[in-house]
Amino acid sequence: MKKTIFLLLICYAFISNAQQKKDTNMAHILQNENLEICIDLPLENYQFSRFDWTGKITAVTYKGIPVSTQEKIDGDKENIYGKGFYNEFGIETPVGFDDCEEGDWFPKIGVGLLTKEGETYAFSKAYEIKPANFNVIKDTNKLIVECESSMVNGYSYVLRKEIELLESSFAIRYHLHNTGGKNISTNEYNHNFLAINKELIGSDYILKFPFELNTDLFDAAINPEGKVLVQKDQITFNSTPEEQFFYGNLSANKEVGAIWELINTKSKIGIRETGSFKTNKVNLWGWKHVVSPELFFDINLKPNQETEWSRTYNIFEIK
Repeated sequence: MKKTIFLLLICYAFISNAQQKKDTNMAHILQNENLEICIDLPLENYQFSRFDWTGKITAVTYKGIPVSTQEKIDGDKENIYGKGFYNEFGIETPVGFDDCEEGDWFPKIGVGLLTKEGETYAFSKAYEIKPANFNVIKDTNKLIVECESSMVNGYSYVLRKEIELLESSFAIRYHLHNTGGKNISTNEYNHNFLAINKELIGSDYILKFPFELNTDLFDAAINPEGKVLVQKDQITFNSTPEEQFFYGNLSANKEVGAIWELINTKSKIGIRETGSFKTNKVNLWGWKHVVSPELFFDINLKPNQETEWSRTYNIFEIK
C-alpha cells in the first residue's frame, strides 16, 4: 500500500512539473471588452536571431477585428519572420559586432549571444544563438519579461519589458541597464506589422505623420509600382502594391515627435503609436497585405547607466 502511494506521488509530481513547464511555454493573452493581445513567451515559437524575444506580441484585435498581421502573407511555418508588434535592437548597429573576431560571440539585446559570421552584420541572417536568461511575471492586465545577458567581451545588460493592457490601448515600457564595462550604443524600433480587418493595403488606408514629408530628403524611396503616394504629412495608396515598398528616414534626420496614425476609412478603425521620446529616424516598409511604420529610439549607455522609454498604442473608431 505504501509503495503504491509512493508511486502515485511520483507520478503526480511528474505530471505537475510537466504541466508547469507547459504553462511556462504557452502564449499569454491580455484581454478586456475592447482588446485582445496575444503574446508569445521568450521560448515559445519565434526563436530566430533578429527580433527581441521578450514579450513577442503576435496579434492584437479590437472588438474582434484584427489590427495586426504578419510579415509573410502565406504564413510563417518556420517561425522566422515578424508578426504583430515585434521589436528589434540594433538592426544596423548590433552591440559588440565590430569589436569581436570571426567566430566570437556578440550580444543581440533581447535574444542572447550570436556568433559572428562575416565582416558585415545582416539582420536577416540566421546566426547561431546562445539564449539569454529570461524571467516572466504574469498579472491580470500586464506581462513583464526580464532578460539578463551573459558577460561577453565586456558587454552585458539587463532588459525589462512591461506590456500593459489599458481600456482601448496598450503600453510597452522598456528599461535597459548597462551592466557591462563597455558603452552600449545602438537603437530600438518596433516593426508594427499592420493591417486593419485583414484588408489589403490600398485606397482605404491613410497613414499620417506629425511632420512634413519630403521624398528628396529620404535616405531611400523604393516604390517600384508608383502605388504609394507621399503627400505633405500623410501617405496614401492608389491601389494594392504587389511588390514591396520601402522609405528610409522619413524625418530626414530631424528630431520629431515619435507618432504615427493609421486609419482605414472602410472599416472606420484607426490605430496610433505614440512614443515617450523624440526620434530622428522613421522608416516605412510594406507590401500588399501589410504596412509597417517604424519609430527608432537611440540608445547610448555608459557602464552602469540605464534608460527607460515607452510606446503606447491606441485603437479607436472614426465616424
